[in-house]
Amino acid sequence: MKITVLDGYTENPGDLSWEWLEKLGECTIYDRTPAELIAERTKGCDIVITNKTPLRKELLETLTNLRYIGLLSTGYNIVDWEFCKEKGIPVCNIPSYSTSAVAQLVFALILEMTNAVGIHSESVHSGEWSSCKDFCYWKTPLTELCGKTLGIIGFGKIGKAVAKIALAFGMKVVASTNHPAPFEGVEFCEKDELLSRSDFVSVHCPLTPLTEGMVNADFLSKMKPNAIFINTSRGQVVDEAALSDALKNGKIAGAGLDVLSVEPPKSDNPLFGLENCFITPHIAWAGFETRERLMKICRENVEAFLNGKPINIVY
Repeated sequence: MKITVLDGYTENPGDLSWEWLEKLGECTIYDRTPAELIAERTKGCDIVITNKTPLRKELLETLTNLRYIGLLSTGYNIVDWEFCKEKGIPVCNIPSYSTSAVAQLVFALILEMTNAVGIHSESVHSGEWSSCKDFCYWKTPLTELCGKTLGIIGFGKIGKAVAKIALAFGMKVVASTNHPAPFEGVEFCEKDELLSRSDFVSVHCPLTPLTEGMVNADFLSKMKPNAIFINTSRGQVVDEAALSDALKNGKIAGAGLDVLSVEPPKSDNPLFGLENCFITPHIAWAGFETRERLMKICRENVEAFLNGKPINIVY
């Protein structure tokens, strides 16, 4: 059996093991695969595992030995899954592995903007506290979360996990979703009402034709001028030019993002250089325990396929 992993580095930069996969046959693991080498590296393969390296119909038509595609992600838009369905090739993703980690990063971003730990630690290390005339000082207004309202757009597993943390902070939680179901402590409402009421707005919806560019100038105009926007879902949900304008002109107070529309981003991204915009490089999923869980599910997916009972098929 011939197996290739096209872009394994971000999942396993060296602190996890591919040994279980290597035991299954002739296995080659690449850190990254540029577009011009995809065809060469997948030729003759029975199993192809990918994270962000695209597998389109034009390529898949040439892979006559291909029996299985494994994803190192929840999203599956990088694979032409409709073609695979037609040909009976299972495409299996990694569901629900990063729920806690994403919810954690949402609050890391929120707390950085409400407590400014980084700025204050830097000022202490630079000697500012030692020379201060008072026993304390603060470099920026500080905000208490208790009593503030968090609006959650999209209320799947991650949205629910975020809500639980918010409630533990004593926050009020409102949510907008196409499929509301009773959840203790959470009030459901329409999106426009949510935007007008929320001190923080966190997006947790999938990328679809309806959600692409959803966070546009009209969306942002309905938020409070002192509100903070958080996105840990998909970068393409946001019109980045509109968000930049809102941040520059005080239409909202700040933003915390873990995803951008193009990754890696171009150097002229309109959000770069804005002091009230905190951006992390798509790291919500990158904790060791989270990646370890991802690897475990990837292994279970492959083993289930080899046993004739594939699981987590995306179609």
